[in-house]
Amino acid sequence: MASLRGGIDLGGTKIQAVVVDDDNSVLGQARHPTPTSGGPADVTRAMAGALHEAATAADVETRALEGVGVGSPGEVDGRLGTVGNARNLPDWIEPFPLVKTLSELIGTSVAIGNDVQVATDAEFHLGSGRPYRSLLGVFWGTGVGGGIYLDGRPWLGRGAAGEIGHMVVHIDGAQCPCGRRGCMEAYAGRLAMEGRARRRLRRGNNTDLFELMEKHGRTRLTSGIWARALDHGDEMAIELIDEAIEALGAGVASAVNLLDVEAVVIGGGLGLRLGEPYAARIRRAMQPHIFADTRPPAVELAALGDLGGAIGAALLADSRTTSSAVDSA
Repeated sequence: MASLRGGIDLGGTKIQAVVVDDDNSVLGQARHPTPTSGGPADVTRAMAGALHEAATAADVETRALEGVGVGSPGEVDGRLGTVGNARNLPDWIEPFPLVKTLSELIGTSVAIGNDVQVATDAEFHLGSGRPYRSLLGVFWGTGVGGGIYLDGRPWLGRGAAGEIGHMVVHIDGAQCPCGRRGCMEAYAGRLAMEGRARRRLRRGNNTDLFELMEKHGRTRLTSGIWARALDHGDEMAIELIDEAIEALGAGVASAVNLLDVEAVVIGGGLGLRLGEPYAARIRRAMQPHIFADTRPPAVELAALGDLGGAIGAALLADSRTTSSAVDSA
């Protein structure tokens, strides 16, 4: 009999859950908004709810799953089963026993990994990264995260490799949600971009971003709101996205200069929503900063779309591919 596994991609604005079979084909899925208040326990209950819905769609109970993988932001300790310092989630600073709490709610074993690295795993094994032995995953969404493959294997460093969003692109520049200054995420992360848009609005700059947000029943400037504002020719949205592209170009090119990877895979909520035209813009923004400019890396759009993170998380629960599982401790 085929074994079924679950995967949960925990993001700043959404929780995506899937149930997959031995071929990593999605049999059931569910997408819920990430709670904006409460704390880790509330977020974990929302994760369990999304997985239960995905399992129902796959005609299976969660306790019958072989296991469940979770891709989480923040400081992920796979050995202790905890997540801390997830600053894009409500009141999630101290380490929280995510593995134990979620396992009790769904009735099966849970493995955890860094959200962006597991999405990179999925693209390397199943998506746009398959032709390459080395790649850099760049996931442009609520924040900006990275995942690395070198010589066919994930590179985790001492546990914090791939934090590309916190490469400095402007000395003493804008303050990042991490508290530091000049990080790429301070210019390109959706959460930081929303903060910058609100400050400009208070200074009297015009924008339709927040009217669009209210019109579409959102409480945050989601990727869809940014895309609509760009389609409407909103000047502030265009300016902030231009600044984000500039920061991404400099930061990603600097990472490429260090690692000399064959390919860069662009994913994440904003990356996927804005699509190939903006992946091409990032490619062009990188070019002036690439040292080996006669052989720049390929720049690909993530092939697995919005489900890539959850599918990558499900790989953590696959006993056949434990070498691809990510323990970012």
